[in-house]
Amino acid sequence: MKKNYKLMIALGLSLFAAGGCAKNTEVDPSITNIAVSNPDFQTLEDAAVRGNVAILLGNSNPGDPEGKFTVFAPTNSAFARLGLNSAQDLTVLQQPFLRNTLFYHVFNGTLPGVALTPNSVSPSALGPQRRIIRRADNSLYVNGSKILGTDVRASNGLIHPIDKVLLATGADVLNSALALQKGDVFVQPELTYLVEAVLYTNLAGALAGSPGGAPLTVFAPTDQAFKNLGTMLGVPLNQPSDIRKLPEATVRAVLLNHVVGGTQGGKFTSELPENAVVASAGGAPVALGAFTNGVLTVRGNGNGTNTANMVIPDVQCTNGVVHVIDRVLLP
Repeated sequence: MKKNYKLMIALGLSLFAAGGCAKNTEVDPSITNIAVSNPDFQTLEDAAVRGNVAILLGNSNPGDPEGKFTVFAPTNSAFARLGLNSAQDLTVLQQPFLRNTLFYHVFNGTLPGVALTPNSVSPSALGPQRRIIRRADNSLYVNGSKILGTDVRASNGLIHPIDKVLLATGADVLNSALALQKGDVFVQPELTYLVEAVLYTNLAGALAGSPGGAPLTVFAPTDQAFKNLGTMLGVPLNQPSDIRKLPEATVRAVLLNHVVGGTQGGKFTSELPENAVVASAGGAPVALGAFTNGVLTVRGNGNGTNTANMVIPDVQCTNGVVHVIDRVLLP
């Protein structure tokens, strides 16, 4: 099946190219053709096919006067960080979400490397903007993804390879969690315990935010993280509603320990302070570890030496940034 996809893409590209190029004229390959021919972008190729954008990125951009796209292109390793190593793995994502995710990597027009200056922003084809961040070691990031290179030239634009998949929901933190809970992102629902806990403690309004409100940095425990907490507490949490077996005040204090505002609100991994302690919305301290391979560990005051790892970092929401973690942070 994969070979058939490649053949279809290659055939489509050759048909589009046949009418406009002289036989002996050398031209740069299209963005799609680069993904097809470069093994470092194999998963991106598979994603483009499943997301139905391969033909679009193989041709001139109708939305730009010069016909150009600029693509922040995740490598195979970038997809692997999310457990996506093959075309089959991509089926765990709903196709509309995958398509929107790919559009979040695209800029309509030419955005050369020299324009990627610190704190500059660029609108994506999806809508939400991306921000350029320069760390103290001069490494350059788009949101929380390291820019591995710039200005790979294609006939219809430019490619900037990156080390993590860019993620944006186009919704606030609460509704982003609800989308995961309803299976609108992954085919298998996720964050179902977190959503139940938020509703139980009447914190939905705080995570939905308000227009113009201060941005939040939210550490969102997975369903398995809550199940593990139940085992530790001796209170089986076999389904989301079991959260209500715990005192509401206790659950509320725990949830507030996962929210950071103020000067550290709305921060991507590339700009969170490493080896530092930040104050949570509940007042208890949260310790951040070293910035390693694009992520940081997180630890609550009540976790002892047990740290949480970021399993899905840098999810941009309209009122902040969410980092999905594998352990509940205890105050």
